[in-house]
Amino acid sequence: MKHLYCATLLLITGIITAGAQVASHAPSLPAAKPASSGATTHGAAPNAKNVSMTPAMQVTGRPVAKVNGAVLTDRDLLREMYAIFPYAAQHNGFPKELEPEIRRGALEMIIFEELVYQDAKRHNMTIAPEKLAAAEKEYRQQFSSQEAYKQFLQTETNGSEAAMREKIRRAMLIEAELNQEVNAPARITSQQVRAYYEKNIGQYKHGEILHLQSISIIPPNETPAVLKEAKQRAEDAEKQAKQAKNYRDFGLLAEKLSDDDYHVNMGDRRPQDASIYPPPVLKAVEAMKPGDVSDLIQMGNAYTIIRLEGRTPEGTTPFVEVKTKLQSDMQKEKTQQLRSALNQKLRKNATIEAL
Repeated sequence: MKHLYCATLLLITGIITAGAQVASHAPSLPAAKPASSGATTHGAAPNAKNVSMTPAMQVTGRPVAKVNGAVLTDRDLLREMYAIFPYAAQHNGFPKELEPEIRRGALEMIIFEELVYQDAKRHNMTIAPEKLAAAEKEYRQQFSSQEAYKQFLQTETNGSEAAMREKIRRAMLIEAELNQEVNAPARITSQQVRAYYEKNIGQYKHGEILHLQSISIIPPNETPAVLKEAKQRAEDAEKQAKQAKNYRDFGLLAEKLSDDDYHVNMGDRRPQDASIYPPPVLKAVEAMKPGDVSDLIQMGNAYTIIRLEGRTPEGTTPFVEVKTKLQSDMQKEKTQQLRSALNQKLRKNATIEAL
């Protein structure tokens, strides 16, 4: 639940902060399927019993904004709110603490889309009839039957196929305009990634990297009986750990015996900079080679046994290992910058009225 809210807040923040900065987002179309049909965009669905929910908006078609005279309705707004927080469809509402920000973010997004659509028309952009027909066919195929599609049309466009076709054409024009103004210019080449890497090589220098597994015995309190029992458990665990022949053997013991949080992941602490570990652990590691299991390491009243899975000497992470993620990160950042700049440019001479 916490991770769900964090992800949602990050998305909203990207939409409404820094002068209406607009997060990456596909043009909205009426949802062919309810958001509860397996959407997992923002993590696990919240537990309605633990979250205070606002009732779902009642869609009446009332105006919520005007953009250069074009009217945007509460239907457009609610659709975008569901795009930001799809689990509202499951629980018939939005979490009270998030609903105002979701609403603000959704309003900013539908205004931005309308501005982009109007800009596409100013540029005389068109959608080829065959492309529009293919998109319409693909959209219809999302429905379980022709009857389901007709029911949907009745709700969305009073049964008008022409009106739905226009919605699809509008979404395609927005996408085409964004491709031209944002997505294509935001592409980052391999040469640009290499140049950034070499210019910022210091970011990729690292100390020694250790990949450890651990079994930790942590007494819950300091009563003599508990401390004695913990020491005995630790000594027994050490004997068993010394018999572990590989990663799996040690990991299964960690899952069974360890009290630390890593026991749920085979005791695996993942490769990390050696500097995060306390001196007793580093001292034990000095004499170890990959596959070795340490003697019992006491730190206060707790005991730890470590297995060295691997070590990487101090050095620089090679370009080939960072290229993919770096290219993706650079492209996302540039996309965000270009979208924000486009949003500000389109708003500059626009007449926008929130109703």
